[in-house]
Amino acid sequence: MRIGILTGGGDVPGLNACIRSVVLSADDLGWEVMGFRRGWEGVMRIDPGDPASIAANSLVLDRNNVRGIDRMGGTMLHTSRTDPRTQKDGDETPHVLDVLERLGVDAMVTLGGDGTLRFSAHLSAQGVPVISVPKTMDNDVFGTDYCIGFSTAVSRSVEAINALRTTIESHERIGIIELFGRRSGETALLAGFLAQVDRTVIAEVPADLDVLLPLLAEDKASNPDHYAMCVISEGAKIAGDNGGEGDIAKSAIDRADGSVGQRLGREVTARTGSGVVVQELAYLMRAGEPDAMDRMVGFAFGGLAVQLLGRGEGGRMVTLTDGNYGHVPIDTLLHGRKSVDVSALYDRASYRARLMRVEGMPMFLY
Repeated sequence: MRIGILTGGGDVPGLNACIRSVVLSADDLGWEVMGFRRGWEGVMRIDPGDPASIAANSLVLDRNNVRGIDRMGGTMLHTSRTDPRTQKDGDETPHVLDVLERLGVDAMVTLGGDGTLRFSAHLSAQGVPVISVPKTMDNDVFGTDYCIGFSTAVSRSVEAINALRTTIESHERIGIIELFGRRSGETALLAGFLAQVDRTVIAEVPADLDVLLPLLAEDKASNPDHYAMCVISEGAKIAGDNGGEGDIAKSAIDRADGSVGQRLGREVTARTGSGVVVQELAYLMRAGEPDAMDRMVGFAFGGLAVQLLGRGEGGRMVTLTDGNYGHVPIDTLLHGRKSVDVSALYDRASYRARLMRVEGMPMFLY
C-alpha cells in the first residue's frame, strides 16, 4: 500500500512529529509513504508522465529522512494555501485524481486547517480513502477540541506577553498585544488568561471603546507600576469602526488601514492620552520547535491515521474530544463553526476570561 501525505495552510509546530509518526507507523506495516511538497499545489504541479515534475513536487519518505524532524518546527514538506477547486483555469479535482491514480497512491493523509481539510472531504467524496488531521494554532476546526499547533502558540504568546511587560512597565504605557485568530478568539482568550493581562478582546465580541478604554485607563492608574496590558485577536472588531473591514483575509502588510491592534492603540492614545506599545506577535506564535503537547498530539494523530487506514476506514478526521483520541466523518468540519463559547467562558462586560469554574471541564477548559 502507498500512502500520500501533505501539509496545507499555515505551518504550525507539531506537523513534523505527525509526519514522522505516519511514516514510522506505515513502515511497520510494510507500506510506502509519498510526501507531496507545498500541499495541494504540489499535487497540481505534477505531470504523471514527467519524472522531473514528480521529483520536484514529491519525495519518498522513509525512516532515514524523517529522523529527528519531530524536534523541528514548521513542515519538512512545505506548504501552500491552495484549493484545487478554485484555480484560474477551473476545478483541478480531475487532475488531482489522475495524479494520485497514476502514481499509485492508494490513500491520503492530509494535515491542515479548515481550507485544506475542506478539499480533503471533497476528495473523499470522489472515492479516495482520506484521513484528515486538524492543525491550526487558532484551534478553530469544527469537530475536534484540539488542533496541532495550539498549545505551542499559546505557550509562545504567554512567554512574549510576559517579556513585553518589562518594556511597557518601564515606559508606563498601555500594551496592546495582537495575536493571530481571525475567526476564533480561543488563542487570545487562553493566552490572556494565562499571562493574567488586564483585558482581552476576542474575535467573537466587538470592543466598545466607551467601555474598554476607561477600564484600561483605570487598570493603569490602579497599578503601582503605572502600566496596563491588553491582548486582542487579529479578527476582533471595534464597534463603529469600519477600518480593516473585509481585509482580514489579507496578510497584515496588505491591509488598507492597519491591524486592529494598531487601530486600538491609536484610539487609546487619542482618548486617554496614554502612550502605548503595540506588538503584533504574528508569525512568532508559530515559529520554532513544538512544545511537549504538540509533539504528543502530532505523534498520536499520525499513528491513529495509519491505524484507521489499516482497518479500511477512510473518510475520517482524527480528533481529540474531552481528552480522548477519536475520529469523526471527514466532512464534519463542513457542518459547523468552532469559536469561543462566550456565555460560558468570557465576560463581555469586563473583557476578561471566565475560566475559574473548572470542575468537569476538559484540560484546555473549552
